[in-house]
Formats: sequence, C-alpha cells, structure tokens
Amino acid sequence: MKDVMNEHKTHINRPGSFLAGAIFGGLAGAGAMLLMAEQSGKKTRAQIQLKGEELRDQASEAVEDVVSQTRDTARKITSDFRTKAREIKTGGEQLLAEQKARMNNAVADAKAAA
Repeated sequence: MKDVMNEHKTHINRPGSFLAGAIFGGLAGAGAMLLMAEQSGKKTRAQIQLKGEELRDQASEAVEDVVSQTRDTARKITSDFRTKAREIKTGGEQLLAEQKARMNNAVADAKAAA
C-alpha cells in the first residue's frame, strides 16, 4: 500500500503531468464549445469579419479626427506665433526710433553746449 501512495505522489508532483492535464482540459473545452455553439463556423467567421471591419472603420475615423485636430492646433499656434512676432517687431522698431530721437537730442544739446 505504501508503494502505491508513493507512486501516486510522484505522478502528481511532475510538472509535465500538470502541463498535459492543462492541454487536455483546453482541448476538451474547445471541443465542447464547438459542439455547443449556437451557430455555424461560417456565421461566426462572418460576424468576426464584420466586427473587424467596424473596428477598422472606427479606428480610421479616430485617426482622421486626431490628425485634423492636430493640424488645426498647429495652424492656430503658427498664427499666434506670427502675430506675437509682428507685435515684438513693431515694439522693437518703436523703441529703436525713440532711442535714436533721444540720441539725436543729446548730440544736439552737446553741440549747443559746446
């Protein structure tokens, strides 16, 4: 009796036996699923193809929306940048004109004093 118990424990502890059991269980489950399926494989494949096409179309629309939003944002940023650049340029030109006027006045005052 002791030999039978030792032999049983040896078979249970083998990693290969667990793997074989898992494979056998998976195959049995897949076979049962196929036997109990409510529709034929042809219909199932058609449904899978239809869902795949729907998902592809949704993904395509989502990508187009993101690209469109990105382009709009880039245009707005570019426009804002150009507007700010013009403002800075105008401000710099005004500041330069004021400094030239001050310098000319200082030179004129220095000549008058001399």
